Amino acid sequence: MEDYTLGAIESRFADIVWEHAPLSTGELIRLCEQELGWKRTTTYTVLKKFSKRGIFDNQNGTVIVRITKEEFYARQSECYVEHSFHGSLPGFVAAFTSRRKLSAKEIEELQQIIDQNK
Repeated sequence: MEDYTLGAIESRFADIVWEHAPLSTGELIRLCEQELGWKRTTTYTVLKKFSKRGIFDNQNGTVIVRITKEEFYARQSECYVEHSFHGSLPGFVAAFTSRRKLSAKEIEELQQIIDQNK
């Protein structure tokens, strides 16, 4: 199963790319220097790690997104449910609601999702 976890700094880097892509590597270096205090080599090293994971890619000096932010977090959620609840979405919901009650609006939204996926 793929690793869809990000540390705090990786998450900030990913947000920069998702917000600005496609962008040149020069622009990414400038943004990472401003927002993260990184040097050019650090930006390239982290970008290479994301490229190996299939999330972003550097194509001839242009950084592109291979997996959108929404898709990444959807996959991350799937992995969490698979790992923590043996793939049981009802098990996850039961655990979640055992400590936090759902509002009427949340229940209605969940019911709509269920109805759409029948």
